[in-house]
Amino acid sequence: MNEKNKKPATSSEHSDGENSPLAATVRRRESRRWWIKLALQPLLLLAGGALLIIVLGLVQKLGWISAESGSGGHDHTASAESENTRYICPMMCTPPLSEPGRCPVCAMELMPLTSGGANDPRSVQIDPAARRVANIRTAAVKSVALSRTLRAVGELAYDEGSLKTISAYVDGRLERLYADFTGVAVTQGDQLALVYSPRLYSGQVELLLAKKALDASQTTSLPRVLESNRDMYKSTKQRLLELGMTHEQIQQLELSGEANSRMHLHAPISGTVIKKLAAEGQYLKEGEAIYELADLSTVWLMLELFPEDAATIRYGQKVEAKVQSLPGRKFAGRVAFVDPMVDPVKRTIGVRVVILNDEGLLKIGDYAKASIQVPLDGTAAQEKIYDPALANKWISPRHPYVVESAPGKCRVCGIDLVPASQFGFTDQPNSNREALAIPRTAVLSAGDDSVVYVETEPGKFEIRNVVLGARSGDQIVVLEGLKEGEQVAVSGNFLIDSQMQLSGNPSLIDPTKAQPTVEIEFDEGNLPPIDMPQIIEDTDSKATSGLSPEDQRLVEQQEVCPVTDLPLDSMGTPIKIIVQGRPVFLCCEGCRKSLLADPDKYLKKLAKEDTP
Repeated sequence: MNEKNKKPATSSEHSDGENSPLAATVRRRESRRWWIKLALQPLLLLAGGALLIIVLGLVQKLGWISAESGSGGHDHTASAESENTRYICPMMCTPPLSEPGRCPVCAMELMPLTSGGANDPRSVQIDPAARRVANIRTAAVKSVALSRTLRAVGELAYDEGSLKTISAYVDGRLERLYADFTGVAVTQGDQLALVYSPRLYSGQVELLLAKKALDASQTTSLPRVLESNRDMYKSTKQRLLELGMTHEQIQQLELSGEANSRMHLHAPISGTVIKKLAAEGQYLKEGEAIYELADLSTVWLMLELFPEDAATIRYGQKVEAKVQSLPGRKFAGRVAFVDPMVDPVKRTIGVRVVILNDEGLLKIGDYAKASIQVPLDGTAAQEKIYDPALANKWISPRHPYVVESAPGKCRVCGIDLVPASQFGFTDQPNSNREALAIPRTAVLSAGDDSVVYVETEPGKFEIRNVVLGARSGDQIVVLEGLKEGEQVAVSGNFLIDSQMQLSGNPSLIDPTKAQPTVEIEFDEGNLPPIDMPQIIEDTDSKATSGLSPEDQRLVEQQEVCPVTDLPLDSMGTPIKIIVQGRPVFLCCEGCRKSLLADPDKYLKKLAKEDTP
């Protein structure tokens, strides 16, 4: 009845219901619940993840699970190893760093710290990745021909053996100078000056009179008169020669029969006037210099070498020179003299080289660069060297450029030639003179110690002490420590040395650790019986040898250190301390602080040990 009487709601009534306060409240509640749900879900997810990580960490810390467990154990281990890799500076500027890059102090590239050879304290293992980063390269030890080039800079000077001074033979006046300026070239026999001298005139008159008397006595029958006149003629002629006249001038005087108070001075050698010491009209005393001449057909090159270099060259050795004023031209010379004295100021040795100057191109005072080929191992002073120009030749002992094929006289000084072999030259080429050499970059030196790193196995580098010889360019001779064919590090070796230092192995800082150990094998059958207690007693007495007899007796009674319970001689000579009027011995100085901090404790300990 009631349901029938109900009527459907009109549209106006429905609209009023949706806009009612109740409907608005419902909508606000639904919107709030939606926003809370939207924000709460990710927060709960994050909280759950964090809680899971914390729980896993605690479980792993308690040891219930292992970091290597599960299918991803290998990757996790590799990641951990990568995180634990340390990087070091080659210059040791900073402690090892955890990230690669450059050193913050010196800006050098950091290298990974890899584990060194624990089984071999003389080597270090470098993995391929670290090797590429450190740019480690190796080169083989080679046997090379023993020759190197000594280079020096010197100055050209006059050949002192060719210097001549023209002086006045008698008192007189210079009427005329024909060579009237410095630098004029003259030929042997050229007229240099005209000298007026009354003494020379009287000498000519005496010669003419002696000649006339000798000619007149040719018809006499008295031999004594003839001999006397002949002696008079010879003496007056010799006197004119000593006054500066030549044989040609005397012959002309005898032909003319007329004395002349003026005489020409002639050049004794061909050369150049290097000094003009007088002027026309000047009156000269006997012996006063007029000219100084030099023969420039040969010049000297004056070098200064260090003693170790000068010891490798010898008389007659070939030298090539390039002068500053003539670029591109080479001049050959030979060593003429090696000074036996070392300059006390410069600490060098003078070496004189003679160079032929037939063309007159070399100028005195010019600088020249000299190069001398010597054995690479520095044994030129003991070994014979081969020079094709001196093979089976004879050489002058004073003029090394005088070389002849047969014995004879020197054309310059007239002394006997000697075989070139007497000066250390051989007739056969030295084809077998070789030595081991490595690049200079392979050597690390500190003071008198030099080391190299040899790659004994792929990636394994062993330190070697080496004894070095002479150097030539980028190569250096190794006298001891290496064998031919071994591979040495020539690049990155300083980084290898840094790795050795960090591993506590021998390195450039302390190469003495790398000295090879000497293993001695004993023949047990030939050994005398050993009394072991006696050996122990000797060892103890060596440790306590610095103590007085009374202290040695006390050490034997105490036996052990009260702090460490170690034998008193285990750390060397025991340390004696008076504590509460009692002498107490310690194994080392490090135990002093502990003993003085609690003396009663350790005195009681010693008292218990003393009680039988």
